[in-house]
Amino acid sequence: GVEWGLIFPDANGEYQSPINLNSREAKYDPSLLEVRLSPNYVVCRDCEVINDGHSIQIALKSKSVLLGGPLPRGHEFELHDVRFHWGRENQRGSEHTVNFKAFPMELHLMHWNSTLYSSIDEAVGKKHGIAIIALFVQIGKEHVGLKAVTEILQDIQYKGKSKTIPCFNPNSLLPDPLLRDYWVYEGSLTIPPCSEGVTWILFRYPLTVSQVQV
Repeated sequence: GVEWGLIFPDANGEYQSPINLNSREAKYDPSLLEVRLSPNYVVCRDCEVINDGHSIQIALKSKSVLLGGPLPRGHEFELHDVRFHWGRENQRGSEHTVNFKAFPMELHLMHWNSTLYSSIDEAVGKKHGIAIIALFVQIGKEHVGLKAVTEILQDIQYKGKSKTIPCFNPNSLLPDPLLRDYWVYEGSLTIPPCSEGVTWILFRYPLTVSQVQV
């Protein structure tokens, strides 16, 4: 019932993402239990949902922070946006794979180190600059927390389109506290500029959304 963290060695000696997560190669790190990974997220009002050509983004204006776990002790990472990555087929939409298995979709909660830097632009590419929580998505029952977003996807199918939703709660994306086991590795952004200095935190247990929501 206690969350665990598994550390991955560098991917082929390069800090590039995404990678395949081979669960047998992961190493258990008991030190990650000393300071629990703590997302302190708040509800965002009037959030803009944007198609940037690479993904669908929810731009967040409320100050939500992440700390603890594998992150530098005492550093706060501010949640900047949530990004949806999916493919043309429901079998292969995720960027990362687990034991070479892909998921229909992958969500990224993008954070920047507000203790060391003054903006996300300054933090990109810097040491301990960015932390991304990644959530795999599987097909099943409807996800109520994502309903406001998935209902407007038809309106923002093309790059540059955007729409505002009344509110969004990032906490709705997180697994049950008893199911927050995660993998960790040091990597890069998966879209240009593909900068390194990114701590990836990938939750083991996927979110479930309905076929209609994808």
